[in-house]
Amino acid sequence: MLKKVDKNQKRIERHNSIRNKITGTPERPRLNIFKSSKHIYAQVIDDATGATLASASTQDKELKEKVAGLTKSEAAKLVGKTVGERAKEKDINTVVFDRGGYLYHGRVKFLAEGARESGLEF
Repeated sequence: MLKKVDKNQKRIERHNSIRNKITGTPERPRLNIFKSSKHIYAQVIDDATGATLASASTQDKELKEKVAGLTKSEAAKLVGKTVGERAKEKDINTVVFDRGGYLYHGRVKFLAEGARESGLEF
């Protein structure tokens, strides 16, 4: 009998494999992404201290009204721009992109493009 593949478990394994190779430093923190079926979250993390330097999501109070009438892809781009602007306020110009085990396609791609438009380099 065949077992059904747990897609999220495979994603977590890919993410752990990626995390063994990349880390965020104070000079170049890590831009991490998590997406659920309805929302998307982005954080800029310094792994040396374990601190979140900037974050944005579709659940933020400031973004909730703006995201209301948008598609998920458009909302992801807005979240990317917002996290990029918040990182720039803290003098963060370059980051390491951690796609969280997701394919670089769809909402992940739109979030990355939004972050690049706001001035982040990766």
